[in-house]
Amino acid sequence: MRWMIYGAGAVGGVVAARLAIAGHDVAVVARGPHLEAIQKDGLTLRRPDGDTVVKVDVYRHPADTEQDVVVLAMKGQDTGAALVALEGFRGPVVCLQNGVANERAALRHFADVYGVHVILPASHLEPGVVVEHCDPVPGILDLGRYPSGSDATALRLAQGLEEAGFVSQPRADIMRWKHRKLVLNLGNAVEALCGRVDGLDAAVGPVQAEGEEVLRRAGIDVASAAEDRERRGDIMRWPQGINRAGGSSWQSLARGAGTVEADYLNGEIVLLGRLHGVPTPANETARRLVQRAVREGRTPGSLTPAEFLEAVTLSTTRP
Repeated sequence: MRWMIYGAGAVGGVVAARLAIAGHDVAVVARGPHLEAIQKDGLTLRRPDGDTVVKVDVYRHPADTEQDVVVLAMKGQDTGAALVALEGFRGPVVCLQNGVANERAALRHFADVYGVHVILPASHLEPGVVVEHCDPVPGILDLGRYPSGSDATALRLAQGLEEAGFVSQPRADIMRWKHRKLVLNLGNAVEALCGRVDGLDAAVGPVQAEGEEVLRRAGIDVASAAEDRERRGDIMRWPQGINRAGGSSWQSLARGAGTVEADYLNGEIVLLGRLHGVPTPANETARRLVQRAVREGRTPGSLTPAEFLEAVTLSTTRP
């Protein structure tokens, strides 16, 4: 099976490198300086025990190569363009992405769509280099057919990921797990705005609490926090001295990527809140402020947690 990893950033790059090291046939689609660096020097996988340079086929456009399975690993704001670029592909499409909107969008174009519950601490801050932070297991990548169910393809995909060193199993209820991850990811925008500082948890709290309430009021089945803790267990371990500066939105600001994923994380909660009559001032404030930070070219940590919470309060008192 030939894997195409469409979007070779932090998560996609680690998965592509790991699959290639395990002997799988892998191609990646990348862009800009990252594409050029991989073309020139290969993809560097930085792990706690050292660097490995992996030679993979790399392309600017998915039509430039054939593939058996396409793994979407770009941010949610780039999914629409990727689906158009894949027009004509007839195989399975796997959403290795945060948020819960990508699978529905993909199903408009493709019959066989799979979602992945992504638990993979990784970083991408320099062209040609991706970093995995946990050892010896880099991440948990359970997957299932969208909107529900499992099949032989899901099992085959999970087996491939297992061979690459991940923990992965098919789940017929994959969207329950992805909605739990959505709640956790609601703090990404706040972390990008404030950085990892004292008081961050207090600022993230209202954002996640709104998410929990909105999903409950919308009648969406969500894996519980206890289920999530049990699934993670002690599978993933952070070696001593290994630190991750920030999550995906923090990295987008730090790289000056020009976009951030908040519309498909916090924005999902805002949308559901409006559909079901639930106020979401914390999530709308987080979405609005981090998008402004992107437009203005700000770096992570431009606000304090107290300033973020004050902005949320102000948003609830405006006429």
